[in-house]
Amino acid sequence: MPNTEYHLSEQEELDVVEAIKSAELNTSGEIRVHIDPSSDKDGLERAKEVFFELKMNETEAQNGVLFYLAVKEHKFAILGDAGIDKVVPDDFWNSTKELVIGEFKKGDFATGLQLGIAEAGKRLKEFFPYQKDDINELPDEISKG
Repeated sequence: MPNTEYHLSEQEELDVVEAIKSAELNTSGEIRVHIDPSSDKDGLERAKEVFFELKMNETEAQNGVLFYLAVKEHKFAILGDAGIDKVVPDDFWNSTKELVIGEFKKGDFATGLQLGIAEAGKRLKEFFPYQKDDINELPDEISKG
């Protein structure tokens, strides 16, 4: 039975976490997902707040990526840390965001997140390849507001 507050069932949440783990195998980048049931703030502004609340700005290479979703208002944002912004093109996240939103419009939040996370991992690999001494600096589980 789907978790109606967050639009993800327990299994879907596990699948999203598995997508994060899989994506991080290819990159030293750190990926997190945060879901708010509701937010009256602009999606990107709230994503910035969550980014700092989750201490995503404290990774060594400043290569954290946040997928942020406010369910009730249908707000979605992808936010990368300063280390990513320094090396990637300005439109780096646009195709990933469009991929995710395309699935969201079908009502498939889990698939949207999984596809977006996989794409982020592939794209980050180019700029932040996995290092054999890489450690997982941030938890992989979904955080909720």
